[in-house]
This record gives sequence, C-alpha cells and structure tokens, in this order.
Amino acid sequence: MEAARNGRLYCVVPCYNEEEVLPETSRRLGEKLRALMEAGQIAPESRIIFVDDGSKDATWQLIEGLHAQDPLFQGVKLSRNRGHQNALLAGLMTAMLHCDMAISMDADLQDDVNAIDEMLARYREGADIVYGVRSSRETDTAFKRSTAQGYYRLMQGMGADLVYNHADFRLMSVRALEALSEFKEVNLFLRGIVPMIGLRTAIVTYERGTRYAGESKYPLFKMLQFAMEGITSLSVRPIRLITGLGITIFLVSILVLIYCLVRYAQGQTIQGWTTTVLSVWAIGGLTMISLGVIGEYIGRIYLETKARPRYIIEEYLADR
Repeated sequence: MEAARNGRLYCVVPCYNEEEVLPETSRRLGEKLRALMEAGQIAPESRIIFVDDGSKDATWQLIEGLHAQDPLFQGVKLSRNRGHQNALLAGLMTAMLHCDMAISMDADLQDDVNAIDEMLARYREGADIVYGVRSSRETDTAFKRSTAQGYYRLMQGMGADLVYNHADFRLMSVRALEALSEFKEVNLFLRGIVPMIGLRTAIVTYERGTRYAGESKYPLFKMLQFAMEGITSLSVRPIRLITGLGITIFLVSILVLIYCLVRYAQGQTIQGWTTTVLSVWAIGGLTMISLGVIGEYIGRIYLETKARPRYIIEEYLADR
C-alpha cells in the first residue's frame, strides 16, 4: 500500500498565452518533482503535463522545446480554445491513463508548489482528494477580496457545495479521477463537481502569491460569466426564487386590488398615476430578469442535449 501511495504523480497545468511565465513555471515545477523523486516521495515515471488551450502566442512552441529537452515535461495541445475548465479536464483525463494521482494548478505561479509536499502527505494518509485552500486574501485588492467573498456566499446561498477559498489547486487520486470521468456535463464547473464525488478529502492551506508575469486570464467580465456558469450548473434555486417572487407579487397585487375596491366603495378618488407607472416599470424589469435567468438554463440544456465534445486533442507530446 505504501508503494502505491508513493506512485506516479502527474501535474496538470492549463496554459493560455503563458509564454512570459512558462519558463519559470517549468523550472520551479521541474525542480520540485525532481526533489520529490530523489526523496522517494513519488515514482521516477512522474510527469508534468502542460495543456495548451489554443494559445495565440508561443506557448506551444515553448512546450515542444521543454519536451524535447526533458521527458519530464509533456504537452497536450487542444484543437482550439475551449476555456480553462475544459483544458484542465483534458489534462486530467490524459493523466488518468498513466498516473496514480494528479495535481492541477495554474501556470501563473500563484499556487505554491511547496504545498505539494503536504498534499502528498495527506494523500498517503488515505485522502483521495486534497484541496489547496488559500490561508488569506491579503494580497488581493479590496475590490477583488470583497467580490470573491460575496461570490462564495452567493454560491453557498444558491445551494452549491464549494470549498471556501479553493480554486483549482488540488490533488486527486486515480480513483477520484475515474469518478470525475463519469460526470458528462458539457458546461463544466469543476470546483462544484469535484465535491460531488465524495470519497475521503483533506485540506492543505497555503499563501497564494502574486502572478509572476503576464496578465490575468480572468478579468471582471469573465469572472461574472464564470459565476453564472457555476450557479446554473449546480443549482436550480434561482428558478425557485423566481417562482417565489411571482407568488409574492401576486399576493401583493390582491392586497392592492382589495385596497382599491375599498377606496372606490368609499367614494374617494385615487390619483395613483405615479404608483401605476412605478408598478409597470418594476414588474416589467422583474419579468425581463426572470426571462433572462430562465433563458440561461434553457441555453445550457440546449448545449447539454447536443452533447458536443468538451475538447479535442490535436497533439499529445508523451514519452517516446
């Protein structure tokens, strides 16, 4: 059992236009895995998989060069840009065929490579999934910190089972990866799907650093899209809220109708122009929002029923 727990580790790193940071990322990750191999913590067959998510810069050329120089590095090239979550899944499913456990992390070096040691320790203790969780958000701006905290509260309020302050830095055993492969969603939100697997879990805290180089691939608009993706992929509570809102408005309208009838019976004229206009605008706005939320769900159902491939691998650089 101990030998199996000190097995083949594959690090999966999605990359999109990461030519500025990739040389440093490969150096640090390479040094970490070689040190773990020398210490007997992982098998010599362990590898690092860089997944090129349709980059427009020289990212793939750098990956090819790394692989040519050192078999420790492997590369997966997607046929086109499919988004971070699909690229991550492509790497994990590729690693699943060769590894005993896999660690996913971003290419920007904000995830602490030294936390890998403790992740492996939790894995050897029997955990199938080990979450890397930020110990604090002191490096974030006040705006990003407040929006991130609001995002997690919103997701939890909508019924999503998320690990607080966890992104995609995690270790998964091959058993957990095989369970993940059973989830067939086209609209991927791995942060919400992985906790659904169950199995034994553990948490490792780390201090998240600043981005080493390049620009963030998740500006505000993409973060909002990602949040909507997560909510609609994991919960139907927004639709239930719309139903509750509709019932509430209907009950209020009955009370207003009774009030109007009473005032009419008393022979008192009701001005009511401002109230009427405001009511029309308010109900019209709520109707449009409700249709938009329902439309999001219908759109995702449409994509799921098509069952298009979540990614297509154009090239895989592996051991010769």
